[in-house]
Amino acid sequence: MSLISNLPARIGAVHSSETKFGKLGSSWAAATRISTPLQDDGFYKLQIAFRNSNKVFKKVSIGMTLLDERPAQIPSREIGKPPGVLAYELVQGSLVRWSSTMDKSAPETPTAVLLHGILGCRKNWGSFARRLAKEFPAWQFLLVDLRCHGDSASMKKQGPHTVSSTALDVLKLVAQLRLTPRVLVGHSFGGKVALSMVDQAAKPLARPVRVWVLDSNPGKVRPGGHRDDHPAELISLLQALPKEVASKHEIVSALIQEGFSNDVAQWVVTNLRPTGPPGTRTSFSWVFNLDGISEMYQSYEATNLWGIVEDVPGGVHVNFLKAERSLHRWALEDIQRIRAAELLAPDEGGAVEMHVLEDAGHWVHADNPDGLFRILSSSFRTLRS
Repeated sequence: MSLISNLPARIGAVHSSETKFGKLGSSWAAATRISTPLQDDGFYKLQIAFRNSNKVFKKVSIGMTLLDERPAQIPSREIGKPPGVLAYELVQGSLVRWSSTMDKSAPETPTAVLLHGILGCRKNWGSFARRLAKEFPAWQFLLVDLRCHGDSASMKKQGPHTVSSTALDVLKLVAQLRLTPRVLVGHSFGGKVALSMVDQAAKPLARPVRVWVLDSNPGKVRPGGHRDDHPAELISLLQALPKEVASKHEIVSALIQEGFSNDVAQWVVTNLRPTGPPGTRTSFSWVFNLDGISEMYQSYEATNLWGIVEDVPGGVHVNFLKAERSLHRWALEDIQRIRAAELLAPDEGGAVEMHVLEDAGHWVHADNPDGLFRILSSSFRTLRS
């Protein structure tokens, strides 16, 4: 197995403190050492920033989990990154001999694209992609930092920041890499991005192509209830924070004070990076572009892609996966429309299918990775090279 990245090794090392939040408990304290002590004056300033925000937020306990992201013990190498190209990693099975400069007359390597959700990054998919690459060694898996997120946040992407523009970014990336993806997997916001990729372009998407939309429906986004996922509120709260903070501990304490769960607070601070050289007492700044992310989430709520589902192109197989304990509300009408689309799909290799992942909340790749692996594996077995 190999891993190709368009980023220097020192950038990848930033993520070494990430851990699993699905079963967090006391494991965070053991997995991550926060060297900067809590500073009372800083915490007080954060509280003032929250209180002065124009938004009024309910005291809700918000449950959110994240995938295990320990550093991969596999080789990596840096490759050139053309201007404007999203940050990415390519996890390759042991049988893959692909490079972006290889002769196009050579047989194509089957490729899957894995897309994260709002406030996530490509590292969310790291462990899962390595598992897929081990099971399906002829495949390679493209992990992308979407615009305004992760290592793509430093790029000056022009607005509007929408589902459609995000999908176009990914289409441009796969074209630049000379790839023709056979499988698209998108979680939450990334699920709509995958659908939009199919909606916008016949190429560079191969036929047949399988699309997996994980715990997201094509139309209206319905926020969860008490103790459920409230990303719009979280984004607004983060926007009220200073751009630089003295310690991660302050952010964790401030978010918990505002009613967010410890899991959410600990996950959020993985998006903070030190502003000074290693080993020095320094401040931290956010890695993402929060204003752009806020616009992206508004687009996620508003974007309607039922058209591509109810008139699915030939050769496209769209799979919806609903988490049994989804933090989002799946209305009965949404499920009925998907079931109806299953019956209406054309005979020319096009299809729509609905799946349910048991024993999982919204963060399906963390809550039940084994179950998700079993369900997704059908695509890679069907489309073996």
